[in-house]
Amino acid sequence: MALLSACGVIRGDDEGGKGAQAAGVTSEPCPTAVDKKKGCIYLGTVSDLTAGPFAALAVPITDAQKAFWARVNKAGGIGGRYEVDVTKFVRDNKYNPEVHRQVYNEMKDQVLGLAQTLGSPTTAAILGDLKANSVVAAPASWTSAWEFEDVILETGANYCVEAMNSVDYAMEAYKPKSVMAVHLAGDYGADAAAGAKIAAERNGLTFTGVETPSGATEQGRAITEITKNKPDLVILTTGPADAATIVGQAAAAGFKGRFIGTGPTWNPALLKSPAAPALKALYEQSAPGRPWDSDTPGHRAMREALPGVTPNDGYTSGWAWAYPMKAALEKMVASGDISRKGLLAAVKSLRTVDYEGMLPPEAGNFAGDPDAATFRQTLVNKVDDKALTGVTTVKDFFVGPTAKGHTFDGPCYAKL
Repeated sequence: MALLSACGVIRGDDEGGKGAQAAGVTSEPCPTAVDKKKGCIYLGTVSDLTAGPFAALAVPITDAQKAFWARVNKAGGIGGRYEVDVTKFVRDNKYNPEVHRQVYNEMKDQVLGLAQTLGSPTTAAILGDLKANSVVAAPASWTSAWEFEDVILETGANYCVEAMNSVDYAMEAYKPKSVMAVHLAGDYGADAAAGAKIAAERNGLTFTGVETPSGATEQGRAITEITKNKPDLVILTTGPADAATIVGQAAAAGFKGRFIGTGPTWNPALLKSPAAPALKALYEQSAPGRPWDSDTPGHRAMREALPGVTPNDGYTSGWAWAYPMKAALEKMVASGDISRKGLLAAVKSLRTVDYEGMLPPEAGNFAGDPDAATFRQTLVNKVDDKALTGVTTVKDFFVGPTAKGHTFDGPCYAKL
């Protein structure tokens, strides 16, 4: 589908010097402007909105970001000069890299950057173009590859760190002797599996990796591997439906080990699934941030901006992910270089970000050496059907000894 260019956008080269109109920046107001005297910054969104495995998270992520930027605009926008539009260019990637690339190409000349690019393999499909054109993008994913890409504005610890911390947490809580990573292919699943392997080796544990395809009906081999090998701990990195099938059927077959699933393995709807008793008994969720009903200024602002929604930590993630882009846009406007290169320069100068308590400020360090800047704190949640999103925190932000001592000199999954 051909997209009409946004009114007033000067397309193509945006290197016309300080103050030049850039791709995705107009002097005309945003379509639903609060203040029609302000210009508009257009940010694109490419997410899993219908058919992919993460749609139940992606729709709330996208809605939360619309609410976040509406709040920013009501509070005066960016630098008193611009409001931000994240509603005009929203497209569905169906969690397919080819579709992701196609819809990104359709919008890329009409947006300054991406408020959201969902998925690790899907974002990898456009990474070359993002870099070639200095397009800053906020990912809805946590692969360790993003630590090494200046154009990627990630929030929270990566999957590799998350899995390292999960194994170290389990060492204290459960004293496992063996670890199995059951994971999807690509740098979502493989990144967490690599972290689990590094932590297993550091702790002297036996490690097994099992790659599994996406789809609740495709988990037979993974379940067989778990029930045959009987690992003490399984690190799960799949979609929520896959996770429910694996945990539920492994438990039904007599498995009594522990599961810790990375953040995207959980969806509160799983509490209504046949796997709910097994999940309550055997599963915990690792996470890069605190859940929906946490008491921070950011969480409170999010809940106020999203009245009447069914709580889902897709909202929580989507809201938190928007803070670094806001900080970078403010620095860009303050610098006077309103362009893609100006935004990228602003990103590279950020050492802290005010997440309004949702994450520590140092989670927003995008300056300097990736190893020094990598944020290494994660949390562990337990299933709790009284909690609004089905989980409550059992271990707040922490860094285990494995992540603390690890040198990030490249993406973890490349070493699996």
